[in-house]
Amino acid sequence: MDLARLIQHTLAIQAVPAPTFDEQERAALMQRIAAAARLEDIDVDPAGNVLGRVAGTGRAQPVVVSAHMDSVFTREQVSPARRSGSQLIGPGVGDNAVALAALAELAEDLPSRNTPADIWLVANVCEEGLGNLLGMQHVVERFGDRVEGYIVLEGMALGHIYHRGLPIRRFRIEAHGEGGHSWIHAGRASAIHQLIEAGQQMLGMAIPDHPRSTLNVGRIVGGTSINSIASMAAMEIDMRSEDTMILDRWVDKTMAILEAHSMGSVQLTMEAIGHRPGGAIPSDHPLIQAAVTSYRSVFSDEPVLECGSTDASLPLSVGLPAVCVGLTSGGEAHTAQEFIAIEPLARGYEALLRLVLIAAGIPESEL
Repeated sequence: MDLARLIQHTLAIQAVPAPTFDEQERAALMQRIAAAARLEDIDVDPAGNVLGRVAGTGRAQPVVVSAHMDSVFTREQVSPARRSGSQLIGPGVGDNAVALAALAELAEDLPSRNTPADIWLVANVCEEGLGNLLGMQHVVERFGDRVEGYIVLEGMALGHIYHRGLPIRRFRIEAHGEGGHSWIHAGRASAIHQLIEAGQQMLGMAIPDHPRSTLNVGRIVGGTSINSIASMAAMEIDMRSEDTMILDRWVDKTMAILEAHSMGSVQLTMEAIGHRPGGAIPSDHPLIQAAVTSYRSVFSDEPVLECGSTDASLPLSVGLPAVCVGLTSGGEAHTAQEFIAIEPLARGYEALLRLVLIAAGIPESEL
């Protein structure tokens, strides 16, 4: 492992914009990195995922190691990250440029290990936002259950091992009406007013702490001008819960609220725009235990077993072994001041490498 090279790759990858659905430029960079490392069978699949294979001896099923290429930032919002003391700072540096750099490092380190299993390294698309895990869906369709397991990398999740997928439902709610002039047509129903009233009632729904659940209005748009009665308004909502039955109840209640607030000339509708599945494997599964022991072997503290929404949710949702692990610590995710700590990187990578080797058939005693 070459820390300077890993940092260099992190900065180079972060500087290339990769908004969800527009990852092609970063994908081209990952192809060049894969070719320089002499990975075998380099391929770009129909979704835009970049794949390359480290050949094993063929005595075991392959292992898939992935990191998502997309970022929450638009092209205009991306500025090159900088090194400041013991940190790298810049939009997307931790989510997920450093994880992609770790894939590049694995491409350099794994060929000499002579693993029983082939190891596929995958830079995938569409993990963030409304990408709805499309890239990982294509990966799972390609490999299915013909693998030892899926290992997903996230840059800033060091010490957290995700083996349970967090179910998420996302909707766009729209209100449409006649609109008009705020004085001349006073009293005519406003799409914005009806939407706000419905949203307030939605936010009043009981949100339990256990199982952990959240409901968030992420965006609101609409209206024509300050002196116009709005003819259109819309909001996008994000519902999450560790219990899918809670989500189902929220959806039913939301539909009832919208029906109650569809009155007069204003009608409210709801369209599903996002679905991220749940699923889990038990904490004593060999893949999870490999992740735990790999972390313990490098760090002095215990990892935390987690539920979260990552690319691992897709294989977990169909009963396939998958785990998501992190490489380093950081903060201010999804902001222009996103940062990662450099100091833990070498050890975080060492823990990852041990996990990949164990999953690919190397006994822990031989590491």
